[in-house]
Amino acid sequence: MADVHYFTDNRDLPSNRKTHMYTFASHTFSFVTDEGVFSRNEVDYGTEVLLKSAAEEDLKGDLLDLGCGYGVIGIVLKTLFPSAEVTAGDVNPRAVELAQLNGLNNSTEIKALVSDRFQNIPGSFDAILTNPPIRAGKETVYGMYQDSYEHLKPGGLFLAVVRRKQGAETSTRKIEEIFGACKVIARDKGYWILKAIKRI
Repeated sequence: MADVHYFTDNRDLPSNRKTHMYTFASHTFSFVTDEGVFSRNEVDYGTEVLLKSAAEEDLKGDLLDLGCGYGVIGIVLKTLFPSAEVTAGDVNPRAVELAQLNGLNNSTEIKALVSDRFQNIPGSFDAILTNPPIRAGKETVYGMYQDSYEHLKPGGLFLAVVRRKQGAETSTRKIEEIFGACKVIARDKGYWILKAIKRI
């Protein structure tokens, strides 16, 4: 049997839903998770480090949580920046179903879409944030960086979190190659937050 990964369509996996609580910036969230989704037992530390950096930005307009999993980033950002229009996309239909459910459970209006990168995500965005699926391989992850550049509005913000031991340095160079510049704006327990702006 082939390995089942969170970055694949794994709807045939037996379901075993569970709920965990998460507090960020004085807001408490309830997240339903399931087998076959990323970090099902708790919000992973990389996502929290990314959220801390994102919370310091002046986010507005159209935001995208790319590779959204069960919706943590999009739901938290919609809560912190309620005027923003938040889209969440993931290749995993089970994850997207959970993101939709979690949006409702947390009284946040997000649009969750099943999409292989930008295949089913229309339009362009003022900010794109991602905790990319490193285990999917460089071709996929670097493709997400390139696609993000192409789907950002001029002046749009790109934020990504990558662990140093999982290629943060090479990701920094790749994003710099695509965007023209990339800044490491935070380092926390081996996680790097990479920031780039679409200048064109």
